[in-house]
Amino acid sequence: MRLMITNTEATNPEAYLSLGLSTSCKKVPRFPRILSLISSILETTVAKTENKLDSFEIKETASVFSGTRAPTLSIQRYIERIFKYANCSPSCFLLGYIYIERFLEQPNICLTSLNVHRLIITSVVVAAKFMDDAFCNNAYYARVGGISTLEMNILELNFLVSLDFRVHVTVGTFDAYCSRIEKEAKTYQVERPIKTCFINEWTSIEDAKSRAVVRRYSCSTL
Repeated sequence: MRLMITNTEATNPEAYLSLGLSTSCKKVPRFPRILSLISSILETTVAKTENKLDSFEIKETASVFSGTRAPTLSIQRYIERIFKYANCSPSCFLLGYIYIERFLEQPNICLTSLNVHRLIITSVVVAAKFMDDAFCNNAYYARVGGISTLEMNILELNFLVSLDFRVHVTVGTFDAYCSRIEKEAKTYQVERPIKTCFINEWTSIEDAKSRAVVRRYSCSTL
């Protein structure tokens, strides 16, 4: 795998190291700090949104990403599960967060407990296909995310169309988000990374151990 930021491109390598976005794969920790920070930001955003909306309004914001009920698996555990089993680079999670913010620019779309998990797995899958040299197929990602392959395909296509296929992120934008997340995280109580991912809380993926590396992501073909 490759990281989006190389040693020659990095303008603030100390920040990348602090977040666990090392330019050297050997320095990537088991659960990079960026996972906890993004988890806390998403959890706070969901809480603020749902405090402003009643249950009827939350359902009114439903889309293809919304489930009928909120998963019992927390956002942090879900993100750490994806990181553990999908084998994507830590930068994919920051890139995925940028994609989610772009997705939320649409009118009448809010981040809630009903859609946040599906948005996370979809955004990370798109980021991995755009960024990493090696990635898995949608059937594998679907099992990691606890959804069907058909749903994974539908979510990916809907997400890309909603973004108008704007998946490119400049180094400057990446840097800006690193700084912003560092600042925002100081106001949140960040959970400690869990030691293991309790995959039974979502769905078993033991039968998904065998990965298939497929073609590089292309905006013109899905």
